Amino acid sequence: VQLQASGGGLVQAGGSLRLSCVATGRTFSSYSMGWFRQAPGKEREFVATIDKSGDRTFYQDSVKGRFTVSRDNAKTTVYLQMNSLKPEDTATYFCARTRRTLPGAREPGLYDVWGQGTQVTVSS
Repeated sequence: VQLQASGGGLVQAGGSLRLSCVATGRTFSSYSMGWFRQAPGKEREFVATIDKSGDRTFYQDSVKGRFTVSRDNAKTTVYLQMNSLKPEDTATYFCARTRRTLPGAREPGLYDVWGQGTQVTVSS
């Protein structure tokens, strides 16, 4: 399976972006998916995750109420809607797949397939 993320860009503080991550392969609906981000000089950090059916979602505290993760299994795509963006949201955003059956995985080491990343820059 391969993951292709897109949708990043430059936006002013308070603006919105929607990231997409398209997966190849027929097993997309069998796995939970996650979004992570990494700013220059910082470690990769968890942003959000969604279970295989899309019924359960989990978020980092700093994005709760602003970001929404969703998925369309028919399109093998996971989304990250980002509203009320802040300069501290600036990072490269990655989508990833986990084989962990229990939903809510937050550690990058639990994810085995990663997309290439898409840059999000929020200006003040």
